[in-house]
Amino acid sequence: MVNGICHIEIPVTDLKKAKEFYSKIFGWTVPLIDEKSGYAIFDTGTPPNGGFNKVNKVTPSQVQIYILVDDIEKKLQEIKNAGGRTEEKTSEVPGFGWHAKFSDVFGNVLALFKPLMK
Repeated sequence: MVNGICHIEIPVTDLKKAKEFYSKIFGWTVPLIDEKSGYAIFDTGTPPNGGFNKVNKVTPSQVQIYILVDDIEKKLQEIKNAGGRTEEKTSEVPGFGWHAKFSDVFGNVLALFKPLMK
């Protein structure tokens, strides 16, 4: 489902505590916690799923939404043409695909994601 929300990122200060909380409250599973990178993947049972990214301090509006696209560069150009702007250029997510961040005309920052073709 291209152009659908494919991934949500929730900032947390403690990956294991986030796993305990979201598993207990919502029944989410957390099949991967990588303390070295400060990231954990969560599975809600139905898409979209997401990840917890470890930060020093959580502030409002740090939840990151990823939109699935076929062509990141083309979409970034469309965003620019519509009055938005690129906030972070396209970069690789090793083993998963590529992502970039943009701001809409209101200043909201969202992300684009293109998965590896399997």
